[in-house]
Amino acid sequence: MAIEDASFTDLPSQETSHAEPPPVGAHSVWDPFIRVFHWSIAGLFTANAFFTSPKHDLHHWIGYTVAGLVTARILWGLFGTRHARFKDFPPSPTGALTQLRDMATGRRHAHLGHSPLGALMIYNLLITLLVIAGSGWLMTTDAYWGVKWPQEVHELAVNWAEVSIAAHIAAVVFESRRLRVNLARAMITGKKVFRGNRG
Repeated sequence: MAIEDASFTDLPSQETSHAEPPPVGAHSVWDPFIRVFHWSIAGLFTANAFFTSPKHDLHHWIGYTVAGLVTARILWGLFGTRHARFKDFPPSPTGALTQLRDMATGRRHAHLGHSPLGALMIYNLLITLLVIAGSGWLMTTDAYWGVKWPQEVHELAVNWAEVSIAAHIAAVVFESRRLRVNLARAMITGKKVFRGNRG
């Protein structure tokens, strides 16, 4: 069977993908910026959470870099390729509940772009990372030096991010097996490969 290779801009939106399953084949979904952003954030967050000291400049500069990347991602969500744009994956509690029901009942329905649960996780992590960076920066300023609440907010946000990332990884593994689509590989190659028999 020939493999269809769609461009980044010719793919149906998230709403359309609810109605019709993606065609069998390989589809270019994640552009280079999205892939670089994803793995850069993963590496930088891991470095600051587990390996660098909050007292050292390296920790601070990694935090500034994360803030810059998140800002760039927000801009790319407005002006980037189709499946990177926020309008392609608006927050949808109803869609998320439908996806949870699908997971519970074993119904397989893959999405070309972000799934409803995946979309909620993205918004969650973008906001959480901004809270981490903002509270971390406040802790370095004279006005908030020694003030407890920025540190408490920072630590709470880091803990929430760690829980969210663990849930994200578990969901990627689970959904990859359930939907028969290698979601992690897609974030490396940029292509989602659908092999049929997903209904």
